[in-house]
Amino acid sequence: MTVTSPIVRRPTRKVLVGHVPVGGGAPVVVQSMTNTDTADIAGSVAQIHALWQAGSELVRLTVNTEEAARAVPVIREKLDALGCNAPLIGDFHFNGHRLIKAVPECAQALAKLRINPGNVGRGAKKDEQFATLIEAAARYGKAVRIGVNWGSLDQELLARMMDENAKRPMPHEPEEVMRNALITSALDSAKRAEELGLAGDRIILSCKLSGVQDLVKVYRDLAARSDYALHLGLTEAGMGSKGIVASTAALAILLQEGIGDTIRVSLTPAPGESRTVEVQVAQEILQTLGIRSFTPLVTACPGCGRTTSTVFQELAQSIQNWLRTQMPIWRGQYPGVETMNVAVMGCVVNGPGESKHANVGISLPGTNETPVAPVYVDGEKTVTLKGDRIAEDFQAIVEDYVQRTYGVSEGGRVKGEG
Repeated sequence: MTVTSPIVRRPTRKVLVGHVPVGGGAPVVVQSMTNTDTADIAGSVAQIHALWQAGSELVRLTVNTEEAARAVPVIREKLDALGCNAPLIGDFHFNGHRLIKAVPECAQALAKLRINPGNVGRGAKKDEQFATLIEAAARYGKAVRIGVNWGSLDQELLARMMDENAKRPMPHEPEEVMRNALITSALDSAKRAEELGLAGDRIILSCKLSGVQDLVKVYRDLAARSDYALHLGLTEAGMGSKGIVASTAALAILLQEGIGDTIRVSLTPAPGESRTVEVQVAQEILQTLGIRSFTPLVTACPGCGRTTSTVFQELAQSIQNWLRTQMPIWRGQYPGVETMNVAVMGCVVNGPGESKHANVGISLPGTNETPVAPVYVDGEKTVTLKGDRIAEDFQAIVEDYVQRTYGVSEGGRVKGEG
């Protein structure tokens, strides 16, 4: 079995977003965001429900028009009717102050408001419009994420800090000033929100950039300067492997240092690709780091000249897909199953050893090896499979293991517990 050292989390204030705790020692929360038109009620409900089923514990949606604002309470009602209790987060930019006034029931249906200090207003109107949103959140008991983004950083603040920097005897690099401006915007906005009556345990901060090293530097500094709960995410991460690698690199560094209370992986989906991919990636980052478990992991070798057959690849993919599709059912029936590890190995070099370290493992024959596949359960060899039904037989063994090990007895105790 894989053993990992626990990661020591940075202490932060606990924020309740609906029924989901964020920070304060609570498990790191996975969240996502819809890409539907919020005014499209049916489409938004379907996507939120799919994201929630995939494991998104919070879901954000755009609130950019009065039609979208009026749709939010209807979306909430329809989700409740489906048994989907995912708290909803309203993403406000530019006109949020007007929408909250025009459609107060929108704020009431949301669990959290996301406010961008760089887009809340300009000049003299900025403070007033920011106050309108904060006061609404305080009135209805909602959490607020003050989300600063380098693509929409408050230009007045940045210009002032650049001018001040230019007057220093030894000016800092412009990139350092920009990073400090992000943090200053977030902390100053949080201070103002508290002055307006929003409790500090209702505030979550984020300072998003698209560069990995810049993001790491900003969050390290932000964590050192405050005890607010922090939302982590690499903004505009990109598509496919680039977006996955960049997000993983940035978030893994910070999470390993105990920084971060909720995460989102901002992937650009390929045409026709499910929005749920970003949820899966976020879960796998947390599970690979040993922070949380979401679904049984499959260990598989990469293959080499000893494994010219594709049998082990096909079996590994089949088992991995099957485990993930079973989780919505198993999560309630078999508590603890998400910690299970399954090994599908391709030859005798590491196959038996790796299989013994898994809960259930199979070592398939490599090229020119005897066409048999020993199976190991909790480190012990239990059976040797052969023939044309190895995949089906192995899946049956895994399913039997799940039922025997994680099933709940009549007394309510998980099997295998003392």
